[in-house]
Amino acid sequence: MANATDVISAIRELTNTKQLERNELIDLLKDGLHAALVKRYGPNVRAEIGIDEMKGSIRIVVLKTVVEAVEDPGTQVSLEEARYEDPEFAPGDVLEEEVPFEQFGRTAVQAAKQRIIQRVREGERSRIREEFSGKVGELLSGEVQQIERGKIVVMLNKFREAEAIIPYRDQNHREHFHQGDTIRAVLKRIEETPKGPRLILSRADPLFVKALFKLEVPEIQQQIVEIRATAREAGSRTKIAVWSRDDGIDPVGACVGLKGSRVQAVVNELNGERIDIVPWSSDPERFAKLALAPARVARVFSDPESKTIQAIVDEDQLSLAIGRNGQNVRLASELTGWKVDLYSSREWLERGGEGPLFAPLPATDEAVTQVALTEMKGLSPELVAVLEQAGKKTLQDILDLEREEVDQLPGMTPDLADKLMAFLNEMTEEGGEEEEPGGGGGPASPGAGAPTAA
Repeated sequence: MANATDVISAIRELTNTKQLERNELIDLLKDGLHAALVKRYGPNVRAEIGIDEMKGSIRIVVLKTVVEAVEDPGTQVSLEEARYEDPEFAPGDVLEEEVPFEQFGRTAVQAAKQRIIQRVREGERSRIREEFSGKVGELLSGEVQQIERGKIVVMLNKFREAEAIIPYRDQNHREHFHQGDTIRAVLKRIEETPKGPRLILSRADPLFVKALFKLEVPEIQQQIVEIRATAREAGSRTKIAVWSRDDGIDPVGACVGLKGSRVQAVVNELNGERIDIVPWSSDPERFAKLALAPARVARVFSDPESKTIQAIVDEDQLSLAIGRNGQNVRLASELTGWKVDLYSSREWLERGGEGPLFAPLPATDEAVTQVALTEMKGLSPELVAVLEQAGKKTLQDILDLEREEVDQLPGMTPDLADKLMAFLNEMTEEGGEEEEPGGGGGPASPGAGAPTAA
């Protein structure tokens, strides 16, 4: 059975391990002892509890009112019994009955223990929320405690009581950790669970790269240099766009460091992941040009309505601009927030070489295919009238018609059908001649088997 000295020792231990104030723990112990007294004497019990840490003693005194006839044994004592203790007692006086701590027994001590554990857990949950609610996006370090069902459970160095995990989707799957390994990750969010707050960490989110640069680059810590945009494919490649509040500080140079020391430290933490650092620009055309690095872009045109960028690159830069499996152009698009289409300089020159390609792309550009049939040379007024009667009023309406569909149009004669099919064949043949084999033209669609970047 626990004695007072054991309980005092437990308080000292809890104070050290649970990061609780000693006064708070003593109050919790008093609450637990009072709960034990309630079980023994009833809900109306009055008591004084004194805890002397220096002596290692606990004094419990139950207060009972002296009465002629006892109605509540838990709060009252008979005059006869009270005068047995002291003949001077009179009705209305208060008898102090000291109760040895040891008399509480295992059940009473357990009640006090449960009350303390419950309050300790509530306090831990509150402290976790207070400690980490403002740290989303910051680096945390710890030790891999276990790996279960794909998620990594981390014991943090500075707050071991906090539950922290790295879900499977937030892991870099080119990395492999084992129990006991030291690990760093970024705090992505705080998730509430029935057991309290859970910290969701990540090594795959772009936030992780930002946090690593903040650690390595003093100018970012001092908020002189800012990472304005990030795009990442974890384990493979990351692009970041940086901007400086001070014109005298080169943001890219600050992130690269002397002889590449700063960026190399980040690359090492990411196990060799490639990092492109480019200057941020509020001009979408200039930003897109920079975002396609390391490829050199010759010309850039933008369409604000569709948020589309057309980038023209030389033949020797096309595969570099596209990247392996379209990765470079895909990340550039994510970084800028605009859809980026790549074209070879050969195609651009063949189409005039003076302006954007938005207007002259016949098979894909809506502006061209919406041209009215009355404006098209090569279609007789009689044929146009038949087509309009059938609801075909623009070039787009007839481009994909097959001969069977044409023959079924109201008012269509074999002669008019022949003329229409000849016109459509001529249109498609002209479009095909411009796409010479090996020309490398047309927009680069991510993931469509693009050439490998150099």
